[in-house]
Amino acid sequence: MAKPTIQQLAADLAAGRTTSRALTEQALARIEDPKGEGQRVFIKVYKTQALAAADASDALRKAGLVPSPLAGLPVSIKNLCDVAGETTLAGSRALDDAPPAKQDAPVLARLRAAGAVIVGSTNMSEFAFSGVGFNPHYGTPGNPADRTRVPGGSSSGAAVSVADGMAVVALGTDTGGSVRIPSAVCGLVGFKPTARRVPIDGVVPLSTSLDSIGPLAQSVECCAIVDAVFAGEPITIPDAVPLAGLRFGVPRHFVLDDLDSTVAKAFERACAALSAKGVRIESFDLPQLNELPAINAKGGFAASEAYAWHQKLIGRRGKDYDQFVHPRIMRGREMSAADYIDLLQARADLQKRVAAITSNYDAVIMPTCAIVAPTLDEVSTPDGFTKKNLALLRNTTVGNFLDRCAISLPCHGGSELPVGFMLMGETMADKRLLGIARSVASVVKG
Repeated sequence: MAKPTIQQLAADLAAGRTTSRALTEQALARIEDPKGEGQRVFIKVYKTQALAAADASDALRKAGLVPSPLAGLPVSIKNLCDVAGETTLAGSRALDDAPPAKQDAPVLARLRAAGAVIVGSTNMSEFAFSGVGFNPHYGTPGNPADRTRVPGGSSSGAAVSVADGMAVVALGTDTGGSVRIPSAVCGLVGFKPTARRVPIDGVVPLSTSLDSIGPLAQSVECCAIVDAVFAGEPITIPDAVPLAGLRFGVPRHFVLDDLDSTVAKAFERACAALSAKGVRIESFDLPQLNELPAINAKGGFAASEAYAWHQKLIGRRGKDYDQFVHPRIMRGREMSAADYIDLLQARADLQKRVAAITSNYDAVIMPTCAIVAPTLDEVSTPDGFTKKNLALLRNTTVGNFLDRCAISLPCHGGSELPVGFMLMGETMADKRLLGIARSVASVVKG
């Protein structure tokens, strides 16, 4: 099976059809393949530790000790997660002289406790500050659908690690779409939880107001399993919600503007397929979304909170920053305390006004990204990078600003570049959204 799920591999392990050692060796072989993307996908590979963990998992399984469905499976983590004894680089060169982490980030500790085999730390947009996935320091992984295109960001290596079989599932972070964007343009499922459910301690922040941690995987069920591990909750997969009678809302404003033809066609086809299954899909007015550009005109939470974290490091190592990331962080220097307080109030106000409308729907739906993955050439200039980055991020940022849960599902046809279909749920309605997504996923798949 080319792209097995957690459940399929867990069943194979339980039946003795494979071993953690065999699965880990396969993942490492793909990482090491000189014809593959492994060198650009991973900043660090934990070969010795992974093989030791795999052997330990196999021994525990023989003794009847299987802590979770993830036990023995190869998993990648994003390069902004603290690993005890290692310097956390966050896809940059500017942190290479930082002291090593004293302990694993809580999400990593939870993965290890669940029995996951950590194969490596994946490449990313520097400091998670772009939706493109470009990295000038460690290379840019090629998109699995077309290696001349970007993989999306900021969890770029995370997506390619799963799509190329180097990991069964990946840990990503999502501040403005950094789990959902690479999932959408690489043909994966990506889940952004309601941020407060998963601790962000021990993870280099971009915006503490917006940061969330979620999985990139082959299925909704995989995402549900890993999300529960990240959140420290009992591992359960929510029951699939019957489609007939569900009510989905499509905002007329903001999220459908300037879609490229591949995205528009795939989204329309997915909506028609859902309607045929008894889902009521209604266009509705949500002009509040048009306020987002003005609310964030001075840089928003990402610029202000990133600058607060980076101020001293930029003073010392600013020349080592990605030329496309540095100016975006520096925008935060211009924001005053009053600007920041205004931003907090504007966010709270918009959340209330939007929730009063969207709570009438089982989910709000939209294309995950307005465009397919751009080519590397298209993002090689400052102007091209900015334009494509904004187009990739526009729709996903809505869920972060509104403090929602959201999931991206593949909805492209076999000959098309990958396109994501996004469902956005209400705040803390994560389990409900995952249950709905289980039913939606097979219907929208082109």
